[in-house]
Amino acid sequence: MKLTKSFLGLSVAAFLGVVVLTTLHFTCWARENPPQVHVETSPINRDAKLGTSFAPIVKKVAPSVVNIFSTRFIKPRRNPFADDPVFRQFFGDPGADQGHVRKQEGLGSGVIISPNGYILTANHVVDGADEIQVSIADNKKTYPVKVIGKDAATDIAVLKIDCDNLPAVTLADSDQLEVGDVVLAVGNPFGVGQTVTMGIVSALGRSGLGFSGYQNFIQTDAAINPGNSGGALVDVEGRLVGINTAIISPSGGNNGIGLAVPVNMARIALERFLKGGKITRGYLGVNPQDLDDGLAQSFNLPDLSGALVGGVQANSPAAKAGIKDGDVILAVNGKTITGADHLKVVISQLDPDTEATLKIIRRGETKTIAVKLGALPEPGATVSGLNNSENKPAKADTLDGVSVSDIDDQVRQQLHLPTDLQGAVVTDVDRDSNAHDADLHVGDIIVGISNQPVENSDDAVRLCQAAKGKRILLKIWRQFGDFGGTRYLSVDNTTRTN
Repeated sequence: MKLTKSFLGLSVAAFLGVVVLTTLHFTCWARENPPQVHVETSPINRDAKLGTSFAPIVKKVAPSVVNIFSTRFIKPRRNPFADDPVFRQFFGDPGADQGHVRKQEGLGSGVIISPNGYILTANHVVDGADEIQVSIADNKKTYPVKVIGKDAATDIAVLKIDCDNLPAVTLADSDQLEVGDVVLAVGNPFGVGQTVTMGIVSALGRSGLGFSGYQNFIQTDAAINPGNSGGALVDVEGRLVGINTAIISPSGGNNGIGLAVPVNMARIALERFLKGGKITRGYLGVNPQDLDDGLAQSFNLPDLSGALVGGVQANSPAAKAGIKDGDVILAVNGKTITGADHLKVVISQLDPDTEATLKIIRRGETKTIAVKLGALPEPGATVSGLNNSENKPAKADTLDGVSVSDIDDQVRQQLHLPTDLQGAVVTDVDRDSNAHDADLHVGDIIVGISNQPVENSDDAVRLCQAAKGKRILLKIWRQFGDFGGTRYLSVDNTTRTN
């Protein structure tokens, strides 16, 4: 038997799912004093030979990069025994020093993008700060800051200082970047003072790095260290292409993998703050997933291009437009989609209530579908799962090592399942199984096997036994943050030797 039916009692372990909550702040006077941003959309001249010095570019850019000082006042918690007269008689007043407030200071960088004082930086540089001040590179004077907007989802913040005739950087079109382009990072690493480092664009559209929010990073080997966050990543013409935001490093120092938010993404955040006072994002209503070789074989796809629609949310724009489970979205408004994270970014950057044209593949046929996008709803933050570690089989063969059970009222309540959801709940997955390698989880609901519906555990066992071919296509329902949805898994159907 390839799949076992479980009658064991189920225990639920609730855990916290990390989601992005966009925090917004806005001042109305920004509309009356708009930024004067200079944007150049032309690509750099890649035929030009590099000179012997980047000094002219640095002299052009450095005055636009500022230091940002943030201060957070932390009030200590009141001692729970402070009001106990017996405790105070023997040990004194434990709350006597409770009025002391501790200051937590942070240091980051920012980039002047408009002569009248608008500054781009990383959201995490200023998030939670009670006081923010900015100092300009050639001026030791500090300026108080007004926060125009903060967006945790893209890690971008827009600040404003009351100052005119500032040296503003020119913004480039980050979509014109190519891997191998030379870039300079400018910021204040470790608080040592303004520092310039040089490298190349190591990768574009980098995602899947464990960060929350929208991931579409520029990766560079230009040295980026703590304190560089919010600083400038510029091309060889001195134009801003990204806002430095993170590094990948076990030690916390530069290991040659720095990440920057593309300036096009930052510019969209800026425009939406100024236009409506908050970030609004397009909403399609699908559960996208990346393709792998197994899924491509299961759906008879020519390659791994695009994003697979694992599920369509009820009453969503996608559902109303006729998007179906198993569709592969290849392009949105002519822009090629490289994967699930890229689809999320592209849709999020479109305005709600606008029409988007999607190019898809459905059962080998290419189609074009028009979708009127909605507005992305506010996310929640909790998910639930099952944990059952008993009776794990020693070997794994296709779905050997997987146990399932019927969905009863207790399971439906514990897992917060929709009342109309039918299927078989996964109660155990052997870590040495092909199903585990395919990313099947305890708590997943198997709703389809080999394109046949599964209503209960008997169906799951029967369809699994009848499955033929080198791979078995599973359709599962899984909790995704604040909502649940379906996705596909392709499981190796060959015997595994240990």
